[in-house]
Amino acid sequence: MKPETPRYMFAGQLARDFVILPSGETLIDVPGGNVLYAAVGLAVWEPDPPPGILARVGEDYPQEWIDEYYRRGLNARGVKVLPQPVDVRSFYAYADRTTRSYEDPVTHFARLSIPFPKALLGYRTPPASAVASRTQLLPTSLRQGDIPAEFINVNAAHLCPLDYLTHSLLPAVLRQMEVATVTIDPSPGYMHSVYWDDVSALITGLTAFLPSEEELRSLFHGRSSDLWEMAEALAAFGCEIIVIKRGERGQLLYDAQSRTRWEIPSYPSRMVNPTGAGDAFCGGFLAGYRRTYDPLQAVLHGNISASLTVEGNGPFYALDALPGLAEARLETLKLSVRKV
Repeated sequence: MKPETPRYMFAGQLARDFVILPSGETLIDVPGGNVLYAAVGLAVWEPDPPPGILARVGEDYPQEWIDEYYRRGLNARGVKVLPQPVDVRSFYAYADRTTRSYEDPVTHFARLSIPFPKALLGYRTPPASAVASRTQLLPTSLRQGDIPAEFINVNAAHLCPLDYLTHSLLPAVLRQMEVATVTIDPSPGYMHSVYWDDVSALITGLTAFLPSEEELRSLFHGRSSDLWEMAEALAAFGCEIIVIKRGERGQLLYDAQSRTRWEIPSYPSRMVNPTGAGDAFCGGFLAGYRRTYDPLQAVLHGNISASLTVEGNGPFYALDALPGLAEARLETLKLSVRKV
C-alpha cells in the first residue's frame, strides 16, 4: 500500500549503531541515526500521516531495516540506496549518563572484557573536517534530487546534524517548496569560532535553531560566555527561535519576536540510554510548534519526547509508551518552567 503524503520531513542520517551503555550493556549493529530518533520524537505526538525521512545509505545497508521503518510508522520513501557500499557505522561508549566517547572502540570493549564485534572491524571515527567542508560533498550529503515527489507538499521540515554543505543548501530548496517551518540542529563539526560567518549565514530565515550548549560555546569562543547573549546574537541574524539544549539540565529558550527568555528543566525520567535524546527533542519540538505555534509549548513537547526516548533502547522505544503518558508528562512539566 502506498504511504500517505507526509506533512513533516526529517533530513538526516541513518546509522548502524554500536553502543556501550552506562550500565556496561552493549548494543551491537542495531538501527540508529539521528533521523530516526527525530522522526519518532514527532510521531509521539503526530503519528498520522507518517513523517517522511530523507537519508542516504549504501547497498550494504540492511533492506529489512528499511522495511521495519515503514512498519513502525515512518515514510521511508526518502531513503536513497546508493549503488555502492557506504560505511554508516556509529560507535558510542558511555562512561556515565552524560559522558560519551566516540573514539577507540577496541579499548572500550577490552576494558569491559567483551569480545570485539567483527562487524566493527576497521571502524574509524569520521573526521570533523569532512563534515565541516565548505566545498566537498560526502556520500551521505543530501541533494535536492533526493527529495521524492511524495514529499513535495510537506509544510514543516527539520534538518538533523549533517555536513555543512547540506545545511547550507537544503533550506533554500525547502523555501522554494514553500515549506513554512524549517528548523536545524547543527553539527558540532562546523560549530566552531572559525566558522562564525558561515554559521551566521546559515541561520538566516530559519524558524528555529537548536544547538547544544557545548556547540554554542565552541562557536562563540572568544566572543561571549553568556548564553543569553549568544542566543540574542544568533536571533539577530534572522531566526525566530533559539533553543539551547543542555542535556539533563533541560533547555533555554529565546523567543526573538517577544524577546522573552525561558528556562525549562528536563523531565525527571529514568535514564537507560541517552542516545538520540537531542534528536527526539527536535522532533517533539517540531510537533509542538506546528500544534500551537507557541515556542514554549514546542520546547515542552520536545522535552517530553526526549524523556520517553532515554528510558529504553533504540529509536522506536518511545512509540511503545503507555497511551496518555506523553500528555500527562506535558501537563506536569508545564508547572516547572521559569521565565527569566
